[in-house]
Amino acid sequence: MAKQELTFEDIMSSLQAKQYAPVYFLMGEESYYIDLISNYIIDYVLTNEEKEFNLTVAYGSDLDISMVINTAKRYPMMSEYQVVVIKEAQNIKNMEELAFYLQKPMKSTILVLCYKNGTVDRRKKWVSEIAKVGVLFESRKLKDNQLPSFINSYMKQKGLEMDPKATQMMADFVGADLNRMTGELEKLIITQPKGQKSVTPEQIEQNIGISKDYNNFELRNALIEKDVLKANRIIKYFADNPKTNPIQMTLAWLFSFFSNLFMAYYAPEKSEAGVAAFLGLKSPWAAKDYVNAMRKFSGVKVMQIIHEIRYTDAKSKGVGNNSVTNADLLRELIYMILH
Repeated sequence: MAKQELTFEDIMSSLQAKQYAPVYFLMGEESYYIDLISNYIIDYVLTNEEKEFNLTVAYGSDLDISMVINTAKRYPMMSEYQVVVIKEAQNIKNMEELAFYLQKPMKSTILVLCYKNGTVDRRKKWVSEIAKVGVLFESRKLKDNQLPSFINSYMKQKGLEMDPKATQMMADFVGADLNRMTGELEKLIITQPKGQKSVTPEQIEQNIGISKDYNNFELRNALIEKDVLKANRIIKYFADNPKTNPIQMTLAWLFSFFSNLFMAYYAPEKSEAGVAAFLGLKSPWAAKDYVNAMRKFSGVKVMQIIHEIRYTDAKSKGVGNNSVTNADLLRELIYMILH
């Protein structure tokens, strides 16, 4: 596998085996994995005694590239390695000058550059040099359908299981900000009753502030079942609690579901297993709602729904709308979906 294609798991496995690269360039929109890798290097490569003289942690806004290079060229003191971690490296100007150092990096230096909220052009010479001598890693945002798997895996490592509904409630409410997600999951872990190994929707409601009965997960179920009364109760609750249930979050959630539903019609095999495989879902259980929805909605109707969601999203942002409230917009959309 090419170095620029290394996964988070590949990098962590090498670090735990004490196989270090001279340069780590960690970039991307998802800061969670960047922080995990850089913090591991800070915490575990050097002993506490070695850190006193051989650990440098600085911020890109306080440096220029020549200062980074000069620091990286130093020899360690009474240690095999020195560790230089530059946070917010996206603020460093003239980064291309790093190419001179990369031609012959110090084997005794572990240079870590944390380039957050974006990526660099892999075609540039200095970037290709990193891929040759070190680790080039892009931390990508998880897709919505990957969040349940992340949540379940994280909690399993902590010795806990998640009720499927509880998992979806967390994915829906928190979204793909993994730092925030892990913070909320840690809150659940701390408040978990002693001896109880499964997290329930009731615990999510009590500790995270998400209603187990009035949320986007339940709204989707109501729409699939074409339960008009339940759907209207939920959107009324949303209208009464707009801060915890913003229309943009609901629209994004509905768009994701109906877009996947539209794709599901093209699955060669319409069983739960076939739809799960076609959509790239982790398990047949995750495809159950799509299979049920295909029985209730025609392909043409789903196309109309997707169009209406886009139209509602634009109006919720003020495009062609000066008077209709978000609550009324959502009410009109739900009526259209159900009828």
